[in-house]
Amino acid sequence: MSLSLWWAARKTDAMASRHFVFLDPDGMSAGGWLYVVVEAETGVCYQQQYGGTACRQGRVEGFLVPLFGPDELDALRELFEKHFRGAGTRNHGWPDDERDRLREIIGAVRYWASDGTTEEPHALRLDGSRIREIDEAWVPVVTPDGPGVLVWFNSD
Repeated sequence: MSLSLWWAARKTDAMASRHFVFLDPDGMSAGGWLYVVVEAETGVCYQQQYGGTACRQGRVEGFLVPLFGPDELDALRELFEKHFRGAGTRNHGWPDDERDRLREIIGAVRYWASDGTTEEPHALRLDGSRIREIDEAWVPVVTPDGPGVLVWFNSD
């Protein structure tokens, strides 16, 4: 078998099998992390506990992008842990003022997109078409690389 045929078969086998990464599986991280999982067919699924004390489980296939946004992380935690009392927001109606506040926080998070030679910061955008999926530590967003889910340490 030629090297190119072997490599093509190997790539097909790799994509056929899924790999699972549970973010902070034992809940022992310091909690200062903020990531976005950009949705893509990678064969890697990231799992996350979210929803505060509701302890919901989410899974998204894609690639993980670490973000730096300590002020935005604090603001997200303030909104979900204090305003919503850490109980999750499943089936929440999201009145305009709350949705606008969340949109403002998300828009302040910088996502560095790269074409392989240059990097440029872009603002994340709240994915309004997926508003019913929003919960603590699980917020659908739009990145320059496509749709994704913004995740952070769940407060439960």
